[in-house]
Amino acid sequence: MKRLFILFIVFFITLFTFVQKTCADELYKFTSANFDTSNSVIVLSAQDTPEGSVLQNLKLVKMENPSRAYFDIESSIITFPKQDWTFNSGPIKQVKINQFSINPNKVRVVMYYDDDFNPDNIKFLKIKNNIIIKFKESSICNNAYFHNTFRDEHSSSSDFYEYMTVTTPVAATNDNIVGQIQNAFNAQTEQIMAKKELKLNTKYYLNNITPKQNGILINGFGAVTIERPMILYNPTRIVYDLPNTLVDTRIRNKEYRINETETVKIGQFSVNKARIVITTEAVKDYIPIYSSDNQSLIIANYKKTNNTTLYNNVSNAIGYAKETNDSLTQSMVLKFDAPIVHGIDRYNDKLILYLYNVSKYNDTNFKTTYQNTFFNNAVIDLMPKIGLKLTVPIEQDAMISTYLGADGKSLKIKIKEAKKRTIQTPVVLNPSTPNKPNKSNINRKVVIDAGHGGTDAGAIGGGIMEKDITLDVAKRVEKLLKQKGYQVKMTRVDDTYVSLQDRVEISEEYSPDIFVSIHVNSSVKPEITGVETHYYHQESMSLAQTVHSSFASAVQSPNRGLFKSKFYVINHTTSPAILVEIGFISNSAERTQLAGEKRKHDTAKSIADGVENYFKQCK
Repeated sequence: MKRLFILFIVFFITLFTFVQKTCADELYKFTSANFDTSNSVIVLSAQDTPEGSVLQNLKLVKMENPSRAYFDIESSIITFPKQDWTFNSGPIKQVKINQFSINPNKVRVVMYYDDDFNPDNIKFLKIKNNIIIKFKESSICNNAYFHNTFRDEHSSSSDFYEYMTVTTPVAATNDNIVGQIQNAFNAQTEQIMAKKELKLNTKYYLNNITPKQNGILINGFGAVTIERPMILYNPTRIVYDLPNTLVDTRIRNKEYRINETETVKIGQFSVNKARIVITTEAVKDYIPIYSSDNQSLIIANYKKTNNTTLYNNVSNAIGYAKETNDSLTQSMVLKFDAPIVHGIDRYNDKLILYLYNVSKYNDTNFKTTYQNTFFNNAVIDLMPKIGLKLTVPIEQDAMISTYLGADGKSLKIKIKEAKKRTIQTPVVLNPSTPNKPNKSNINRKVVIDAGHGGTDAGAIGGGIMEKDITLDVAKRVEKLLKQKGYQVKMTRVDDTYVSLQDRVEISEEYSPDIFVSIHVNSSVKPEITGVETHYYHQESMSLAQTVHSSFASAVQSPNRGLFKSKFYVINHTTSPAILVEIGFISNSAERTQLAGEKRKHDTAKSIADGVENYFKQCK
């Protein structure tokens, strides 16, 4: 009898699950919910959303004590745990998303806000399979919710995390068979909830990489952004960083072969940044190509790519607009009648966009719209059997960002001009063979600052002094840079004391292109190890990023990343300036390495290579 009862229960549960699944196929099935802190929008993403407008049924209900509003989405279910977000900043204080009822199926979104917030500002958009709830008016949100696809800068305020308290359900143990059966049929059973602190702002989850004959295909969830690539040497490779991206652990640090001579590796460069490294001699021919939904990305040799495989629809440019943010920042916005597939090629003096599936545009309207703007000299060329090629000339120090509308039918290019500076950063267009003197480097001037010295020993550990290590490494860097053809000035060449102000004055009098200060770290916690690079002024960020990339990848020590720090020498020098911390003298194992020949050699060479890479064209 007991066996018969168990079989009956199993059959009934199976039947119930089957009926539930059959009914669910006709529902709005929301697969994710994300809060975009920079634009104050919630994005609810659905899979295979049925035809019809869900927005017709959305009605915002306002309530008081506390101030809040909610709306219900009929005929819908969430396939993720119910959400409870608490924010530490902004007018929206808390957001709850849960399955309000089943039969009828209804999802409820409740938003708690400040008393002075006007809930009439809450607006709804439906774009493809996304429902977007926005809380403030902005040009970005009003224009089909643009997402940043490419940017020159290697660090942005949008990279900083929003700290949130997230409430998640905890599976409760139930040894009572009657209780288990009851729970199986009662989806509204109260769940045990647990709160935990999370740092959020990962906008892209990268979970698959597929090598192709002349490139790689990247798939994931969310919206992908790529930073301006870097070209490194020994071996020759191109590096792409993806901010706000989390890489699936299954594919991290694995090397994939593209073809007989080219390989690719992907890793989690920092807690919120992925790094893709392609080893190839054709570094200048690789570009990112974006799908129309921005979910997948191809990084490929554009000269060898079969363009007809990139798209299955044709689009036309149907509108042109311009925006002025301030005296230094302007944007062009192109609108299309169908989603576009586009590639981006960034050079030092221009930006090229390949609009692969776009066949028509109005040249007169284009030129008229952008007359007397930063885009006055932009040109569109027709490429037979490919699409359109948009070339935008750019000032040397300008910063570029591109954005794709969520519907794939609009594209924004933003230019931020640099403030005029007395010192310009020159660029080598044709880099020479590494480790050979380069005549074009003869006018490059570098200051190398060996930290501490004389009566200032710096950090001390195990009888080893920081001042001795920094001087040794600095001299090695000096030698390597001079071999490459650079002019190098040392702030000290022996064990003498040089004040911080004197170091600054030495640099200012020499008027170098860059300033590099070398130090050794220390901590009260002896277990800490690793390397880090510091900068202070915005114009020093690119130097810090490039040198640290070379440095951190060459030294076998944890990568502690970049820091914006107000150290005296990098704050008061007017040229781009960085301070590298080459390891921890307080850790006995790392101290032994720092005093050894191999670590000193690897450190000096990687710093010199980083300086060389900085002066070379970044594409």
